[in-house]
Amino acid sequence: MRIAVFTKNRTNPAYAAARLGADRTAARFGATTTHYVPEAPDSAPEQIALIKRAIAEKPDAAVFVPCHETEVNDAILGFDAASIPLLNIIVPTTAGRRVTFVGSDDRALAKNIARYLFGKIAGPGTIIIVEGAPASATSHLRLRGFQDALAEHKEITVRCSLQGEYQRATARDVFLAAKDQWPGADAVLCANDAMALGVLDALAQARSGFRPLIVGVNAIPEAVAAIALGKMLATANFDAMAMSEIATEAAFRHLRGERVPAEIILPVQVIDAANCAAWNAPFEARPSPDWDSIVHG
Repeated sequence: MRIAVFTKNRTNPAYAAARLGADRTAARFGATTTHYVPEAPDSAPEQIALIKRAIAEKPDAAVFVPCHETEVNDAILGFDAASIPLLNIIVPTTAGRRVTFVGSDDRALAKNIARYLFGKIAGPGTIIIVEGAPASATSHLRLRGFQDALAEHKEITVRCSLQGEYQRATARDVFLAAKDQWPGADAVLCANDAMALGVLDALAQARSGFRPLIVGVNAIPEAVAAIALGKMLATANFDAMAMSEIATEAAFRHLRGERVPAEIILPVQVIDAANCAAWNAPFEARPSPDWDSIVHG
């Protein structure tokens, strides 16, 4: 049995974790995976070509995250036409049939991490926001979550909002380019951990003495290590590896005739210095999620 796994890029550690999750779950079920990843990060045209190639190779099922909310829709319909079950993760598809969607509530998790940050500022404060990729549904929802929290905390003002594209190097460069906006800012609210690490890279490169509170989303190992060292304040465990593992297991359960929920939303937790020890490990050393506790718990 073979599972086709589609992720958006090779530059975001969260997608590397998703590929690892699919691999280790497939191995547990005695199956194999084939990975389809665009060479250019988040390239919809490349993903369309990869979908066509995968369909021609006839996998038993596909675990899939779209590169764009709508631009790959016509290609997605090819899975239906080929009777290949589609298990959707992270970003909801907007076309075709799917067995299930496995993800988190992006708006809620963004609101929670922003609330946490504002609580640590503890009074009037100024922040810089680093947004994700404009074409990404998760970026839109996380920005709305940040705005929800800001609406509750009128004492917090936004100095500027930067486009980090969910990429570490991009976030580093745009944050350095906005250096004139740094003075007086208390914190940096990032839509993912890769960008939070890019902000840390920019601060190290600038050697300015500017040390804002920094939060992200994803709980990738390098971010958790930065929290343990006191370089980052917190992150939220938007767990792409667990999403991929649950979706891959759902594929096997579906193929053997079991009923699978149409939507599986993973719980979210804020990770800071008080609890980061449990997360401070490489992806390979983190435990797999338990199906029954996630789906029926």
